[in-house]
Amino acid sequence: MANHKSALKRIRSNEAKKLRNKYQHKTARTFIKRLKETTNKKKGEELLIQVVGMIDKLAKKNIIHKNKAGHLKSQLTRHVAGL
Repeated sequence: MANHKSALKRIRSNEAKKLRNKYQHKTARTFIKRLKETTNKKKGEELLIQVVGMIDKLAKKNIIHKNKAGHLKSQLTRHVAGL
C-alpha cells in the first residue's frame, strides 16, 4: 500500500484513466463490429467515417498501437469498398 499522499492520488487518477480508456476502447470495438456486420454500402460509408475517427483517437492516446490502428482502418476500408 502507498504511504505518500501523492502516491495515493496517483492510484486514484490511474484508476479513473483506466476506466475511461476501457470505455472508449469497448465503444470503438462495438462500432467496428457494427461496421463489419453491415451489408448496406451507404450506411457502411457513413459508419466508416465515424469508426476511423474513433480509431485515430485511440491511437493518439496510446490506447491501441498505431500499427494496429492502421491495420484496422485498412481492413474496414476494404470491407466497405467490397460492399
